[in-house]
Amino acid sequence: MRQHPKLLNVADRKAMGHARRAVISRSDHAEWAPAAGRADPVALLTAADAGRIGALLPIRYGRMMADPFAFLRGAAPVMAADIGPHMHSGIIVQLGGDAHLANFGAVAGLAGEALFDANDFDETIPGPFEWDLKRLATSLVVAGRVKDLSDKSCRALARRAVRAYRREIQHLAHTAPFDAWCSRVLLDEAIEDIGERDVRKRERVRLGAIVQAGWEGHRHLISRPGLWLLPERPPVIFRLGSHEAIAHAAFAAWEDSLPEERQMLLRRYRLQDVAFKAVGVGSVGTFCAIGLYVTPDGDSLLLQLKEAKPAVLARYAGASAYAHQGQRVVVGQRLLQAEPDLFLGWTQAEGRDFYVRRLKDPYLAVIGSEIEADALPFTARLCGQTLARAHARAGDAAMVAGYLGDGDSFDEAVAHFALLYADQTERDFGRFRAAIADGEIEAVKEDR
Repeated sequence: MRQHPKLLNVADRKAMGHARRAVISRSDHAEWAPAAGRADPVALLTAADAGRIGALLPIRYGRMMADPFAFLRGAAPVMAADIGPHMHSGIIVQLGGDAHLANFGAVAGLAGEALFDANDFDETIPGPFEWDLKRLATSLVVAGRVKDLSDKSCRALARRAVRAYRREIQHLAHTAPFDAWCSRVLLDEAIEDIGERDVRKRERVRLGAIVQAGWEGHRHLISRPGLWLLPERPPVIFRLGSHEAIAHAAFAAWEDSLPEERQMLLRRYRLQDVAFKAVGVGSVGTFCAIGLYVTPDGDSLLLQLKEAKPAVLARYAGASAYAHQGQRVVVGQRLLQAEPDLFLGWTQAEGRDFYVRRLKDPYLAVIGSEIEADALPFTARLCGQTLARAHARAGDAAMVAGYLGDGDSFDEAVAHFALLYADQTERDFGRFRAAIADGEIEAVKEDR
């Protein structure tokens, strides 16, 4: 008979979290200074990119050179190396692992409602809760500076996100586990909380466009209905050549691994075409393919086959419990996301670990990144609230709440850290651009 650990009440678990302040105080999280002998950020990036498809790396670096925020998105290995070795709270949750601003956004729920949620889980792994918060806070400061906000305003963005996290985790700590697990952030309700009418109207249109594009299934990626071939748009979408067999084998193995009810749905479609697709910023260079599934009546479904590499935080958080990296991503997403993808599953082919999900279109990322400066406070609050909900699903909300408390000491500390680390990110970005200018690494700008 399976033995379950002893359950403790909320008060006892909050006391355990409070006791962790003796290990590292809340104000200690404000500290940041580059370590003596800190590794060169360009060397860290190129080392982390070993094993990727070399021909695609100039695209990755080209996307990263757009501005400091684009660099931060692709530089997860650098930030992991900076925060991973330091003292932490020891309160472990399932991390998103790469919780920057652009990895949150509007998604279409299966019942048609618009949700706000995390949407990228390639780096998910158990680890200290504050690592996700520090990355989110830093991304808000960097994004705010790109939009020419003052440091005072940028610090306020970071503080707003952390405060929203703290308040939501306190609420969820006292919520019945089933209700906390099922909680979601409904976008329509969240938008109505925006005080400025013009901002509220603009955000409703922008976020509505994201959801609508998700419902439409990204048909603009199909060359012509009836022909059912994916278009070539080099260097972003192109034929797989000798790798096509790997994609077909991976999709076939994934289909067989789905639960019976999902297989029943998928049997109404057939895999018609596959193509390679360079996706995102951090993932460019990994093996990523699109699968076009079609019914006899011309209904289409676009799925993404994505190679899963070990999480960048694994070196500091400890290896994943799952040897299969695709399984690590899938389990993490199911733990963290309010409404996981219906087709989410993992597979393997030719020694590569993959996971499969419905395709995320870059059009959605473009809309999602077009956040006006005056809407950033709204987005910061939503991201903090959403991150708390995700951490509460796969961690102990009461322990986190006990550590954070009701005051703003932790909020202020992480906001201060975010300013300091944003400075570091801008220095690293300068080093990165110099490496490109000197020919140390190659970058290609795209017409997107």
